Amino acid sequence: MIPAKGYAALKAKLPLEPFKFERREVGPHDVQVEIMYCGVCHSDIHQARDEWGGAIFPMVPGHEIVGKVVKTGDHVTKFKVGDIAGVGVFVDSCRHCPSCLAGEEQYCDYNPIFTYSTYDKDGNVTYGGYSNQIVVDENYTLHVSEKLPLAGVAPLLCAGITTWSPIQHWKMGKGHKIGVVGLGGLGHMAVKFAVSKGAEVTVLSTSPSKKADAERLGAHHFLVTRDPAQMAAGERSLDFIINTVSAQHEYNDYLPLLKIAGTMVLVGIPPEEPTLDAVKLISKRRSIAGSMIGGIRETQEMLDYCAEHNIVSDVEVIKMNYINEAFERVLKSDVRYRFVIDMASL
Repeated sequence: MIPAKGYAALKAKLPLEPFKFERREVGPHDVQVEIMYCGVCHSDIHQARDEWGGAIFPMVPGHEIVGKVVKTGDHVTKFKVGDIAGVGVFVDSCRHCPSCLAGEEQYCDYNPIFTYSTYDKDGNVTYGGYSNQIVVDENYTLHVSEKLPLAGVAPLLCAGITTWSPIQHWKMGKGHKIGVVGLGGLGHMAVKFAVSKGAEVTVLSTSPSKKADAERLGAHHFLVTRDPAQMAAGERSLDFIINTVSAQHEYNDYLPLLKIAGTMVLVGIPPEEPTLDAVKLISKRRSIAGSMIGGIRETQEMLDYCAEHNIVSDVEVIKMNYINEAFERVLKSDVRYRFVIDMASL
């Protein structure tokens, strides 16, 4: 076993603290990655506080991982020592179900093996990227271009792919009018991707103060959702809405903004089940859909696209011992737009 160190929540709702543990030895198809940066995702907070249920403690969160390959297994062909690599939300899957065979491992029929707070195929608990190193099968590891600032790349492994995947699946782009609900870690990436694809983008936010940032990111319009007049003026104006909000909110408020046959795609997971107004759906053949990250192939395509178009997340780099303060600031939406931990500070 390989000695490792990081920060962990020892029990639900407790502050994270220094934690020592072990990684598995590097197997024939594994790469060992020395972690350089790890993003702080809102889902890390949900998990560390067991707000979704089923969390496993002690828990080392973190699934937006960028680092350097320091060792490879004897049969590894995709990576060499010194390569920059990324690890996202999952580190394995069954590999034989229809979803896996289609390159959609995130929808594995037998559940993907998540980067943390789950059990691997040997029955060991997985620990995430708030740590100094990780061992992952090469087939679940991503190539990262050194042309981009690596701290800004880290959130692409979750916030980036979570918003890229629905844009690709629904073929959103030129000629479409797209609304983005929430201008946070996911929302600002949705804006960047949709604009880069040629769409006309409207940011939908409760905070008028975010208008300047929305415009800086490339959004064409800004709608304050607490303003009834603006909401009324925006009715039937959007082909798609990408709803990134993971706090409790009212889905029904956004449905009138969709055109006939428009679709709102949910990528955030609020803690409570929503209610839906069937009339607002039926009366205009509107749809509500969901989307969750992307498979390995699609994530690599996104990383390559970002390298080509110089797209990264807007980040605030922090030291590891600031993580509990960072969690509180995320809950207050006091970050533009993603905290990223510099693992050299560990």
